[in-house]
Amino acid sequence: MLENNATDSWGLKSVKSILLPVERYPEIGSTIETAVQLARAFESYVEGFALIADPPVLVSADAFSGAMITAGAAFAAPAEENAACRHLFEAGMTAAGLPRHEDGAGGAGGAPGPSFGWQEGDTLTGHAFLGTYGRVFDVTVVGRPSSSADSLRMGALEVALFESGRPVLIAPPAATASLGETIAIAWNGTPEVARSVAFASALLRRARHVDIVTLAGGRDPQPSGELLGRHLRMNGISCAVHHAEGDSESRGAVFLAEAARLGSDLMIKGAYTQSRLRQIIFGGATRHIVTEATLPVFMAH
Repeated sequence: MLENNATDSWGLKSVKSILLPVERYPEIGSTIETAVQLARAFESYVEGFALIADPPVLVSADAFSGAMITAGAAFAAPAEENAACRHLFEAGMTAAGLPRHEDGAGGAGGAPGPSFGWQEGDTLTGHAFLGTYGRVFDVTVVGRPSSSADSLRMGALEVALFESGRPVLIAPPAATASLGETIAIAWNGTPEVARSVAFASALLRRARHVDIVTLAGGRDPQPSGELLGRHLRMNGISCAVHHAEGDSESRGAVFLAEAARLGSDLMIKGAYTQSRLRQIIFGGATRHIVTEATLPVFMAH
């Protein structure tokens, strides 16, 4: 892995290192393609690794006989799972025309252009590894989780977002034709979305246009969308402010609908927590966006 310091006093000045945890699920192709789009935009290095679920829990089916049953889905051996994930990742990168980093490609300090590499090892799997390893990358790309609270991808998203200290890019089930040309900021004035905006500075500076979306009819965000717009324009970023109608129950859906109306190909959203029962639980609007978005979503906490 190649470390990166691509930061300045206002977030990331570029995106040179991308971490991509790979799992076997139907939409993994879109997740890989989204990572490739980001890598092409910034001539970045993409590193993949197999995110392998923990072995299933064995529970006693009969307290007297001691017979055991497996709780959970079928579980592949780690070596088999790693090989399958590596094949998916490398096939996707090669099909997209990205070279291996060790073959003399650049993206992270070598010759110009995006490149990829694979991280492998007995202990280099699982959510704990994702949470710590992601700290030395500019961004982690994950697939959009399902609405199920027990989704493996929801767990990966939570760990990457809340444990790495770095931003996350959520790939939609079907990759968009472009990435970051027209960006929508779901602005509610919170520290979390302010941090997301700062982390996304390289994307915002590269965009053709930025739309700041706030919700009228509820509590007005403080600072206002207009003040955020002033801040962005001072940093040379073209933007406009839009006020959509929505209440606290529908704001996630309203943000997504407004992004679609504006033709956005990337949304910036803050992440926040309301409780810690078993794991981090997203608030209603955030959960709706991360489970229903059909465009990439950039988030930080």
